[in-house]
Amino acid sequence: MALRASRTYVAARSGSRRILEWTGEGLLIGVRRHGETSVIAEAMVLGKGRYLGLVRGGRSRKQAATLQPGNSVQLVWRARIEDHLGTFAVELLQARAAGLIVDRTRLYASQLLTEHLRLLPERDPHDRLLMETVRLLDSPADGMALARFELLLLEELGFGLDLSSCAVTGSSEDLTHVSPRSGRAVSREAAEPYKDRLLRLPAFLLGQGPATPQEVADAFALTGYFLDMHVWHARQIDPPPMRETLIEILTR
Repeated sequence: MALRASRTYVAARSGSRRILEWTGEGLLIGVRRHGETSVIAEAMVLGKGRYLGLVRGGRSRKQAATLQPGNSVQLVWRARIEDHLGTFAVELLQARAAGLIVDRTRLYASQLLTEHLRLLPERDPHDRLLMETVRLLDSPADGMALARFELLLLEELGFGLDLSSCAVTGSSEDLTHVSPRSGRAVSREAAEPYKDRLLRLPAFLLGQGPATPQEVADAFALTGYFLDMHVWHARQIDPPPMRETLIEILTR
């Protein structure tokens, strides 16, 4: 189910108070308890980016099925001031949790995708990543597609790799490796003397045909290296715990 763009940001009034409000569609990526009865929900919203909001009564049985990461929802966000956390009113658009629970590989893929989205800055639209996440959630788990997603994630975070041409020769032909220092591609000939110090570049990341399990593993090693250098290590956080298990499953 495709998401629709958020409605125009409006200001409403409640008595004498000015209330900020918008309505949009998005993907739930996290939920945590808040107080005795409420939760703080985290969502990627089309046209608005990663938003958090308080859901009053979110721990009730009535809300439990809706407030599951991976579900598509309609959100109404309200706050008195733009910088406030605000509240969410949540309506379910598409439930995925039940289908994911019975498929371990898809469940791990869903968890990895939502963890990756949580790396994005708040309130900064990344619609390309959001729509690709929705597409992957509604498809069988695919190692090639997930590795490409991580490549896109690096790009959206500002750490994109340059795989267009060789860093040494400038050639766009026969690119087989990536420099761990510059993130630029290296051709087979130029890589030969240094290939033990370079990262492998699977051809499928360049749009060249299908991949073997080893090539999928190489792709995850490539994206994982730069995610660790620029994101996980830099922010002093651990990689998503299900990532290695998922890679093992997808590269058998």
